[in-house]
Amino acid sequence: MGWLWAIIVGFVLGLVAKAIIPGKQHSPLWLITIFGIIGGLIGNALAGAFGIESTPGIDWGRHALQVIAAVVVVGLGDMLYVSLRGRRERA
Repeated sequence: MGWLWAIIVGFVLGLVAKAIIPGKQHSPLWLITIFGIIGGLIGNALAGAFGIESTPGIDWGRHALQVIAAVVVVGLGDMLYVSLRGRRERA
């Protein structure tokens, strides 16, 4: 069940990050989901490092770190995807 939640949360984080980043992203939806999962994992690790991984109520700090990490991962991942895809099409 944990993997199903990771996929769902990664999908949502990826879409939120895609909406925050200005301009058009060229990565397919499955790759945006993977980027969102990676961003969520990085955000959880950062929350653990800052000591806010588990608080009573809604973990706003952890969620904010997840979104920030997802925005960075989606942005960098999309640039890498476009770069690799462009090289492949030129060859």
